[in-house]
Amino acid sequence: MHTELVQRRRWISEGRFLHALNYCMALPGPEAQQLATYLGWLMHRTWGGVVAGALFILPSLLVLVGLSWAYMQWEHTPWLAAVLYGVKPAVVALVALAAWRLGVKTLKTAGLAAVALSAFVAMGWARAPFPVVLLAAAGLGLVAHRLGWSLPAQAAQLSPASQTPRPAPLPALIGDTTPTPDHAQPNRRRLIQVLVAAAFLWCLPMVALWAAFGREGTLTQMGWFFTQAALMTFGGAYAVLPFVVQGAVVQHGWLSAGQMMDGLALGESTPGPLIMVVAFVAFVGGWNSSQLLAQWGPEYRVLAASMAAVAVTWFTFLPSFIFILAGGPWVEATRGRLGWQVPLTFMSAAVVGVIAQLAIYFAAHVFWPAFASAPVSGWGVGGEGFEPWRGLDATALVLAGVAAVALGRFGLGVITVIALCAAAGIMIRWVSSS
Repeated sequence: MHTELVQRRRWISEGRFLHALNYCMALPGPEAQQLATYLGWLMHRTWGGVVAGALFILPSLLVLVGLSWAYMQWEHTPWLAAVLYGVKPAVVALVALAAWRLGVKTLKTAGLAAVALSAFVAMGWARAPFPVVLLAAAGLGLVAHRLGWSLPAQAAQLSPASQTPRPAPLPALIGDTTPTPDHAQPNRRRLIQVLVAAAFLWCLPMVALWAAFGREGTLTQMGWFFTQAALMTFGGAYAVLPFVVQGAVVQHGWLSAGQMMDGLALGESTPGPLIMVVAFVAFVGGWNSSQLLAQWGPEYRVLAASMAAVAVTWFTFLPSFIFILAGGPWVEATRGRLGWQVPLTFMSAAVVGVIAQLAIYFAAHVFWPAFASAPVSGWGVGGEGFEPWRGLDATALVLAGVAAVALGRFGLGVITVIALCAAAGIMIRWVSSS
């Protein structure tokens, strides 16, 4: 998103992009989708935010519904495993590059680098919850501001290799000095309108599901459960996965633990926010629901499953739209105030460490296939008895390296790299089996 919106299209400046990102990272819910909503709202008012946020998740929903149907039809076929084998190393490369790029732009002082390292250690070794890490970074920022710490100056626009000035970028459509538009100014009346609309948009489908299927109906329970999940997803999808597993697998029995792990693999391997794995959970739950099958009949199994996926997506993402449309004007009002900017900068530094830890988490699962069954220690990369170089999947490691070079050095698109890695996975499995 940064490459496309800030560097290529120049829709928004670096500073305003990071300001919006800091706010979205502090919210529960999927930060990437919230960032898209925020930028659409800032540029084109309420409907711009709605369209940007909705189109951010719609392709992923359609893809996952199709893949969920294929999974339920051909759950144990080797070709699906081959595709996932090729795609997962590309996911590792994507996350690692995200950490690197954000780090280069954010960690401009030794103090900010220390904040990132501390967040990395806290998340990986101490297992600190993401909200705690973020709040601690903000608190450090407040202390630093009170002690006179100032924001780091922008790096000189000079190429280290040639020592010749880089060409000045084109001015952004919304730059650092662009005045805040009228619709982004704090307005209590507009805030009340947004909150009333939010209550209506949540209550109407919930009441309809309750009337159609009863309080204990599968879709009613899914709507209520994933509303709670949407309000507890501080730190992204991985922060809420234990909650989803506990409710969907253990409490409600919508799917098995093995199916949940396969759904996570599909979510990791498809474009869109990883939290869209909830669509897979709902699809499988609707597919297996005895209540829906009894009411509609087995011939409508696919319709019931698809309806569950759509309903859960609605209840999961609705709060994200409300957070942006209701809170965006007050966030814009903090822009340029050092009392807010310094803590937000410290939060950005902490996010670099969190993303780096996530990259290691992915790498451990992809490059060491036996990782999931290894004992877990503080770092989440195995434990006692886990030997890093034993069982290393060198082929997956090479695929990740090639994907990183293709993305970072040659600038290939994400979808292109994922498609090529999927094809490579099929070819590797075909060669190894022949």
